[in-house]
Amino acid sequence: MLNTFSVSDNGKKLKKPKPWKHTQAITPAQLRQMRDEFWDTAPHYGGQKEIWDALRAAADSDLALAQTIVDSAGIIVSNSDMTLCYDERGAKYELPKYVLSEPTNLIRDG
Repeated sequence: MLNTFSVSDNGKKLKKPKPWKHTQAITPAQLRQMRDEFWDTAPHYGGQKEIWDALRAAADSDLALAQTIVDSAGIIVSNSDMTLCYDERGAKYELPKYVLSEPTNLIRDG
């Protein structure tokens, strides 16, 4: 099967998500739980598990490594903050901001 997209035209160059605020202040543990729940259930909404795994790895990485991961997995980045991506088959992957960055109202210890 031929790839329709080469690495260089998989969409936009990744950028950090814009600052955002959760509906209520949350702790790092609560944020981690929300992220774990999302990643545990995301593959059940469609798409390929391998792409979900690559998106999770990219979301947990710095921008340079994230760019390498999405490029090598053939992920088409529609929104530069990775909130909307597609695979080469056209399946849609929507990521909530909370898996990509911390909210501005994260409760820090201390």
